[in-house]
This record gives sequence, C-alpha cells and structure tokens, in this order.
Amino acid sequence: MKLKPLADRIVVKPAVADDMTKGGLFLPDTAKEKPVWGEVIAVGTGKITEEGKKIALEVKVGDKVLYGKYSGTEVTVEGEEVLIMRESDIFAIM
Repeated sequence: MKLKPLADRIVVKPAVADDMTKGGLFLPDTAKEKPVWGEVIAVGTGKITEEGKKIALEVKVGDKVLYGKYSGTEVTVEGEEVLIMRESDIFAIM
C-alpha cells in the first residue's frame, strides 16, 4: 500500500469482526461489534512542536494497537478498509 500519513498520524488495518458468538450462533452484519484493535501498517514522521522540534512516534509498523471504538477516519485504499488516526487516539500497544 502506497499511503504515507503525515505528522503524528498512523494508518491501522482493523481486526476482522467475529462472524460467530462463543456459543456457535452466526451474527448478521448489523449485530457485529466494531473491532477496537488492529495492526499498524503505516506511520507518519512525527509530531512537530510549536518550537519546531520533531517528536518521534512510539508506535511502529507491525505493532498491534488498541484504540477507541469511534477513533479515526475510515477510508478505502486499493480496495482495503483502513483507519487513519492520530497517535494520541491509541490507548495501548499489545
């Protein structure tokens, strides 16, 4: 994927939502929970402070991260759905 986020933004590929409950029932698309974790597939160069200093990002490509349920902006790039969000929207690296 040729997508390069700017500044402190990152691109995350969300995890696939489960099609089945733990009890074995199939879930329709309307009942599936939106995933809250995914894999980082691209990172920006870092945040620039008001003094002009660049702060490097803590996450890197390949990290599995936990983020808020409604964080980021969903976009489709080359037929693949991804989320673009700021590093501050990430809660933890798994």
